[in-house]
Amino acid sequence: MIHGIFKQLDAICQFSAADAHCDIPCKIYDPQIAQIAALSVIRFMDLIQELADKDSLTLAEQAQLGRLVQEKETHAAKAKEEVRVIWGDYFKQPQFDQFPNTNELVHSIMLTGSACKQNIGREHGEKLLSLVNEFAASFWATKGVETFTAECPYPPAMQVTYPKLG
Repeated sequence: MIHGIFKQLDAICQFSAADAHCDIPCKIYDPQIAQIAALSVIRFMDLIQELADKDSLTLAEQAQLGRLVQEKETHAAKAKEEVRVIWGDYFKQPQFDQFPNTNELVHSIMLTGSACKQNIGREHGEKLLSLVNEFAASFWATKGVETFTAECPYPPAMQVTYPKLG
């Protein structure tokens, strides 16, 4: 009922839509989403390469290729967005003092994420994951949380930086 009232009010007043990652701020930040997005980029690149290795593609495979490219680009943008939010909302002067190369690291992530959108070479995805892992290690260190590196348990089976919790 309340939803209906607000929907009618919105139709009359035409409020502008707002989209934000918690400008309250919520203080809930975790680079894991960026890491999973980077892993997804690599996986999509692998699947694209499997199709590229074929002599010809069926119509269904062509459609699959289109979806893979779209998802690769979506996940590359997601990795960039998640890092940008943590960098912009969480990192303040004490964190920059602790990790003075943070701005350069984030800039490299932005450029590499764009390279992942523009290319299908796996090396771009691997570099994105490496940079995001470096960012994750810095992030957790600013919170006094130790990290470890392990192979993720799903394709593409890459090394990921995880927090040591509990």
